Amino acid sequence: QVQVVESGGGLVQAGGSLRLSCTASGRTFSLYAMGWFRQAPGKEREFVAVISWSGGTTAYADSVKGRFTISRDNAKNTVALQMNSLEPEDTAVYLCAQGRSRIAYTTRDGYNYWGQGTQVTVSS
Repeated sequence: QVQVVESGGGLVQAGGSLRLSCTASGRTFSLYAMGWFRQAPGKEREFVAVISWSGGTTAYADSVKGRFTISRDNAKNTVALQMNSLEPEDTAVYLCAQGRSRIAYTTRDGYNYWGQGTQVTVSS
């Protein structure tokens, strides 16, 4: 049974930083791409960042490019999202997801296992 668990959310002032972490268990972590999505109240779930199985390929939503960095440690079965220069518009529940394959998809249908999410709130 695959489990995906996020941690690291919280409340931060605009301009601040947060680091989210995600662990996945139940199948060989290093064989799958990992992604981060977010969902704000009343809005659709949107892609944030993705990293391929090896870490060699990453992709970001335009809204976070240059501010967020995704990384992974296959030895520890973890993926992280470093978020800098946070803006109130970044407020959302952030969800970690494990991909269906090694390919770094930027759409929801590329993922088949999801965490419960962690709340990030950025105050102005």
